[in-house]
Amino acid sequence: MTTDTPAPASTASERYLEVQRSEDFTTLRKTLRGFIFPMTAAFFLWYALYVILSAYARGFMDTKIVGHINVALVFGLLQFVSTFLIAWLYSRYAARRVDPLADKIAHELKEEDAA
Repeated sequence: MTTDTPAPASTASERYLEVQRSEDFTTLRKTLRGFIFPMTAAFFLWYALYVILSAYARGFMDTKIVGHINVALVFGLLQFVSTFLIAWLYSRYAARRVDPLADKIAHELKEEDAA
């Protein structure tokens, strides 16, 4: 337990608003959005392609590849693969680009608390 008294609410809110307006936080948001928005759009288009092909290109989706495995099944399984791939890519991206910025902001806040 600590015996530090918490900062008054107005001071804390002002500090967080100041952080939100800072150049580091703006860079953090841009960096995060630079990955999330394009990846979300790409995944949505990939998923929409699967749904549209399933609805309107049944002959193609029913094409047998090996035995009872058809194109639709492969596309469906690739949805899972792409989900895990995106999660893995995000993890790497966050570790390299997002986390250092967030850690820098958190460190600066802790330094201000200590002062």
